[in-house]
Amino acid sequence: MGAKSKKLYIIGAGGFGREVSWLVERINADTPSWEIAGFIDDNPVFHGNEERGYPVLGGCEYFENIMEEVWAVCAIGSAKIRIQVTEKLRTYKNVRFATLIDPSVMISEENTVGEGTIICAGSIITVGISIGNHVIVNLDCTVGHDDSIQDFVTLYPSVNVSGNVRIERGAELGTGTQVIQGKKIGRDTIVGAGAVVIRDLPDRCVAVGVPARPVKFLD
Repeated sequence: MGAKSKKLYIIGAGGFGREVSWLVERINADTPSWEIAGFIDDNPVFHGNEERGYPVLGGCEYFENIMEEVWAVCAIGSAKIRIQVTEKLRTYKNVRFATLIDPSVMISEENTVGEGTIICAGSIITVGISIGNHVIVNLDCTVGHDDSIQDFVTLYPSVNVSGNVRIERGAELGTGTQVIQGKKIGRDTIVGAGAVVIRDLPDRCVAVGVPARPVKFLD
């Protein structure tokens, strides 16, 4: 790895964390950028293991003993847990957040993408789009013109979002969700896999079906 490579810790040693390590390898194959130092996971079951050849070093307290500037990315699908872990990481002043975009992603340079965001292979992000901090856009998603995707949103694989859509903070869209143009998905709302969103969804609900309808509200 070249002299300009930055030391990167992947937060979360589960399946998506391993996928993110592969994403980083793909970035490095295109432009050497990152040195993967290992995984960080608060679940002690993982500690001392290796995942894809990278060590699981411990929980977030591992950063207490690191003085140098390092980079981290939170590879945890659940928005609620990602928010909690990210707030914990912010207490370590030497930790900065990496933004990772797979080399295969088609994305306009006019879009804005926040810190800590992960955009996975095969996704298409068109024009006039604002993507916030610590967003996950998983494999094979499409995001249409003039969309606003706020902090901590999760798009699971093969989500299709049409143009002029607003997805508010912490919302999660399950695998294969489709959203027609001009709709709003409320804060912390969870949309079930395969749903089709044809009308606005309120905050903090679980919505499923074709068309998607709220089936319960979260506490």
